[in-house]
Amino acid sequence: MEIDEFQGRLITVDHADYDAARAIWNGAIDRYPRVIARCSRAADVAIAMRYAREQNLEVAIRGGGHNVAGTAVCDDGIVVDLTAMRGVRVDPVGGMAQVQGGALWGDVDRAAQAHGLATTGGIISHTGVAGLSLGGGIGWLMRKHGLTVDNLLAAEVVTAEGDLLRSSEDEHPDLFWALRGGGGNFGVVSSFEFRLNPLGPVVLAGPIFWDAGDTGEVLHFYREFASNAPEELGTVVRFGTAPPLPAIPEELHWRPVIMVGTCYAGPIAEAEQVLRPLRALGRPLLDLIAPSRYVDHQSAFDSTVMHGWNYYWKSTYLPALGDDLIEVIAENAFAASSPRSYVLIFHLGGAVGRVAEAETAFGNREATHAITLDGVWRPGEDYGDRDIAWARRFFAALDSQREGVYVNFLGADEAPERVREAYGSVYDRLVEVKTKYDPDNVFHHNQNIQPRSG
Repeated sequence: MEIDEFQGRLITVDHADYDAARAIWNGAIDRYPRVIARCSRAADVAIAMRYAREQNLEVAIRGGGHNVAGTAVCDDGIVVDLTAMRGVRVDPVGGMAQVQGGALWGDVDRAAQAHGLATTGGIISHTGVAGLSLGGGIGWLMRKHGLTVDNLLAAEVVTAEGDLLRSSEDEHPDLFWALRGGGGNFGVVSSFEFRLNPLGPVVLAGPIFWDAGDTGEVLHFYREFASNAPEELGTVVRFGTAPPLPAIPEELHWRPVIMVGTCYAGPIAEAEQVLRPLRALGRPLLDLIAPSRYVDHQSAFDSTVMHGWNYYWKSTYLPALGDDLIEVIAENAFAASSPRSYVLIFHLGGAVGRVAEAETAFGNREATHAITLDGVWRPGEDYGDRDIAWARRFFAALDSQREGVYVNFLGADEAPERVREAYGSVYDRLVEVKTKYDPDNVFHHNQNIQPRSG
């Protein structure tokens, strides 16, 4: 097939690359689009969108293809695919980066760190820039430098009609507000402009592991440690088995452990002082905190969440870790069947909470933690039903503690009201922007905000 003036690649079902092109990060998602329009430039995105409207095709947008809900691919429609658009251009003097919509966070980290700069990105380097950014963007640097959307300066957007707009505080400011947390509901972002912040290139970072039996002790200590931590310290708590990474001794592989991952966005000598109490806690099995390149830290756990494995997530924001909440977590976190399943707790606060609630579309900046319960199993393994049930049971046990949800952590089977839960008080304003820029809900293959009807 052909689309007039389209300069990228059109991949249809009879193409040798079709199966590879329709595959996304979550291998549990198996969909068959009519055509994959792999764009090479912003104009291709606009042309593909106009074609989709003319042909009345279902539309999915693929950036990194990393969303757990599988929103990057659809059945019997068109995938507007930006994976060939991965360019990153850094302005070290101005402290900014221009990033194409198909870039991955590893692309941004490498380009920015060449100049000792960074912006808040995902904790896995093969995460897509677009999906993570449009949902808000939590990562190691958020407590010091804010969410990814707090560092977004402008975006080039292709609308549902195939028009190309620039959106910033001064140009289409209503759209710019909505893009900062409202997901892929309003258009296709063909390029982003981010503020960069000085960092590294060497930081003090890494994980500490304790036996799963020490979970209560670790969490009770972590509650006070995290609440008093400076904003430079980013931490993520992980519950699961120790993965078979080269840095982890073989005798610890697959042993149930609680891990506290750390990254300090400040001087190494200062970081050593801040982290000393955590490193002295109890009887750690392994302490891998050390000076390391930020780009290496960002990719250290990439192999634990490989493309093509099967993923099922449940998630919520949580308050501070009270005794009752710690007990629920300790009782459920290690009950999964698959050795690859895990639980993550992200510590929020700091710069995240200093932005006013309605200044961007990101919901619930007052939350203390975000937790995600992640069932993971490889193709052919029979853990799926059991670990989906585990995640749902664990989620139900957290019901009395729930405080909203991070939209990027919503899975494919969530009820529509959970999207409203993700946005809280800003949801109605998002509906107004959606109604203006996408009244026909062309962009609905996402965590959907429906336009106002009539």
